[in-house]
Amino acid sequence: MSPRITLATAARVLTQLRHDPRTIALMLVVPSLLMTLLWWIYDGGVVFDRIGPALLAIFPFLVMFLVTSIATLRERTSGTLERLLSMPTGKLDFLLGYALAFGTVALIQALITATVSIGLLDLGTAGPSWLLIAVAVFDALLGVALGLFVSAFASTEFQVVQFMPALIVPQFLLCGLLVPRDQLPDVLGAISDVLPLSYAVDAMSEVQANTDPQVWGQIGVVLAFSVVLLALGAATLRRRTP
Repeated sequence: MSPRITLATAARVLTQLRHDPRTIALMLVVPSLLMTLLWWIYDGGVVFDRIGPALLAIFPFLVMFLVTSIATLRERTSGTLERLLSMPTGKLDFLLGYALAFGTVALIQALITATVSIGLLDLGTAGPSWLLIAVAVFDALLGVALGLFVSAFASTEFQVVQFMPALIVPQFLLCGLLVPRDQLPDVLGAISDVLPLSYAVDAMSEVQANTDPQVWGQIGVVLAFSVVLLALGAATLRRRTP
């Protein structure tokens, strides 16, 4: 792995994103619009305060998964990845460059969404706002890592979308947003315990409920999942799509 090549890859990806206003809008604007829609549905109040922090974890995860997996797939199908890997660029350089680029976007996304939610929509949290933003960033990075991993197994963008019912929807259903995780049936609770999004939502709930939240354990789990997924992505990434 070469830090110079990793940074060059990240710069190339950010340059491409800068010329793609629709993708920028999807990543930076849509999460805030969804939070605003949620606030409008519940007219603010207790329900919005209860589920808002959890959705601050889910929306970045979902958006970054979609954008990253499709962008990586396009690099393969266009032959760009094959050309890059024929040069000194390694698979890990490629994946870490993507993670760095989209991680930068994730930080901006989290700042915008949290500012809108807390400042304009008056989302109530007991813990510090900066910690809410930090958790959202790690959740978005988890989406990036999962998207990079999944892209290796898809041949078309439609196949990327097909992974959502298998990988995203179960995590959404079992993460504690709809039913508290300690109230799930035993089998579903055990499945929830091995899903990374559960720990992301737990961290957000901790920040929401406590003035001195202890979230570093949950963040550590999310980060560990991200590292493992990046490593698996490097091991399974193909140069091109047949």
